[in-house]
Amino acid sequence: MGNPRVEIVVGSFLVLGFLAFGWLALQLGEVSWFTGSKTYMLSAEFNNVSGVKTGADVQIAGVTVGKVRQLNLNKENMAVVEMQIDRGVKVPVDSIASVKSQGIIGDKYIQISLGGDEALYKLGETIVDTESSVDLESLISKFAFGQVSK
Repeated sequence: MGNPRVEIVVGSFLVLGFLAFGWLALQLGEVSWFTGSKTYMLSAEFNNVSGVKTGADVQIAGVTVGKVRQLNLNKENMAVVEMQIDRGVKVPVDSIASVKSQGIIGDKYIQISLGGDEALYKLGETIVDTESSVDLESLISKFAFGQVSK
């Protein structure tokens, strides 16, 4: 039989370790009910979001302020990007959302250029002033086959 005091210390250490692991998993994981108070959802409609993936960054002035949570098509066959934005970030209604690339062949992300309007987008609203992704492959093929208009 072991020492009861040692068993209690080891048991307490294991329980504290599991609690710390659970807390860390909730902090780093994508648990919406746990992080919901820190963020809000905002959508944007684009003609083309080629290369943007779920989990891509949402940036303002080069600073990451959120993540892309979902990509869908609406009834008008426009690409709808659902973004989870930090609650402290306020987006004026005259802001522009653009699909940008990090470098020539880098990952795509959403860049929000803030406007100056005093009215702000609210939870769940949609940014309609957008700039879609430039399809580099189609531009190169048009150039190569002489279909570029001058």
